[in-house]
Amino acid sequence: MTATLIYIHGFLSSPLSTKAQQLGEFVAAQYPDIDYIVPGLSNNPGEACQQVDRLVQDCLRQRASPLGLVGSSLGGFLATVMAERYDLPAVLINPAVEPHNFAEHFIGAHRNPYTEVDFSLTTADIDGLRDMGVVPQTSRYWVLVQEADEVLDYRRALDFYRGSKMTVEAGGDHSFQGFDRHLAAVVDFLQLA
Repeated sequence: MTATLIYIHGFLSSPLSTKAQQLGEFVAAQYPDIDYIVPGLSNNPGEACQQVDRLVQDCLRQRASPLGLVGSSLGGFLATVMAERYDLPAVLINPAVEPHNFAEHFIGAHRNPYTEVDFSLTTADIDGLRDMGVVPQTSRYWVLVQEADEVLDYRRALDFYRGSKMTVEAGGDHSFQGFDRHLAAVVDFLQLA
């Protein structure tokens, strides 16, 4: 029975992100029986959520095997939405918590540095994030944060996921420096091996 691991990248990111690549290389080398999937998501958060939802539904429908999620930043928020919707375990890396509360300054034009795709976010996109709001069942999460995250206040994640397994590291940044130190523990936590 093949387990599946879905990595959900964040805003202005892609499957080419360092963490997605590190986890993929680790899984391929150490757990070749795990099906590792990193979808290239829309730059629009609502569309990205729909893409992930369809992927999770397809995995659950086609396989009677364990499924785990890893999400970074806004991908951590989307992983939380999916984990609650489908009763799945998830590892969250510097996750965005209630992103509608701080995303207004993202309204306007952007370019994804990985894909070089130009796009715009609107007030309706931010409202869509609010509509996705969730209350986490804390036993299903492992939250990894670094205190020097320059994008998100790590303390919001500590409050939101209170009662979950937590790893809080001094220093670091939003990319979560040294993520590769946790790769084996990620697979173990998700009970995929």
